[in-house]
Amino acid sequence: MLRSVLATALATLALPLAAQTPTASPYDFIDAFRALSGEHKGIRKGHAKGLCAQGEFVPSEQARTLLASPLFSGAGMPAQLRFSMAGGNPRVPDSARSPRGLAAQFQLPDGTLHHLAMLSTPVFGAKDPDSFLGLLRAQRPGPDGKPDAGRIAVYREAHPDTRPQAEWLASNPPPWSYATTAYHGLHTFYVQAREGDKLKVRWYLQPQDGERGLDAAEIASAPADFLPQRLEERLRQGPVRFDWIMVLGEPEDTDDDPSRRWPAGRPVFKAGTLSVVGSGGEACTPINFDPNVLSAGFSAGADPILRMRSPAYAISFGQRLSGQ
Repeated sequence: MLRSVLATALATLALPLAAQTPTASPYDFIDAFRALSGEHKGIRKGHAKGLCAQGEFVPSEQARTLLASPLFSGAGMPAQLRFSMAGGNPRVPDSARSPRGLAAQFQLPDGTLHHLAMLSTPVFGAKDPDSFLGLLRAQRPGPDGKPDAGRIAVYREAHPDTRPQAEWLASNPPPWSYATTAYHGLHTFYVQAREGDKLKVRWYLQPQDGERGLDAAEIASAPADFLPQRLEERLRQGPVRFDWIMVLGEPEDTDDDPSRRWPAGRPVFKAGTLSVVGSGGEACTPINFDPNVLSAGFSAGADPILRMRSPAYAISFGQRLSGQ
């Protein structure tokens, strides 16, 4: 089954760009990441390079008062975390101009789980699965092992939703540390308020250490694997803390397009503090950080990218655990 799916996907990749009409399935994304980054058995198909960390989430008093979810009902709860580089290459250099990821699994007192899956860019790379799959296929390497810049430019011109993330990455430096970048939830969710209304929200984690990027000299000279060491050095000084900021949306704000930002100036409030207290180990390795794993009081927006993530993550997770 997997072999035939892979053969079909590779045949599709050989078609001229104009002839491709992607009808995205979860297997298509697994195969597209494999075509982009090569075969790395037993490794995550996306965000292949990363490290585990341990933390704690403490809700704010405002969130406890405003929101009905048990995620915000009490004192601190443990969090398993994973910082990562985007893409399927486990040897990508830490100075790459690509998104950084932060995934979290909170364990509530009753044993239920809540996941976050975030990127250091404020928007996702495309508006829907078909557009994103087409972008991945356009980026596939040629016979020389390098992507065709002209091919990618043609695709982005025809699909303007794929430009905002690329433009943001081009105009913002890579993070100096995993601890000095904001992480964005990208998708729209709805959260139950104690007074009965469902609040339309997006969120991001703001580092209390402030945001800092690499300068040009650091990009040129940075070691390939400096981010884990830099995080460990920072943790020797004490916990790394992020404020979980929720942004309240208006009816006209999109809930189905993660490639579009909401207008500036929307009301915000602090939902709590995520503290990173240690790094290393393998506790996050068996976790499938599916952002659709939500605690009571949360529901997902109408975002087709978000819906696609569950089956794609599940296939990747199963292949990883089986050593494929």
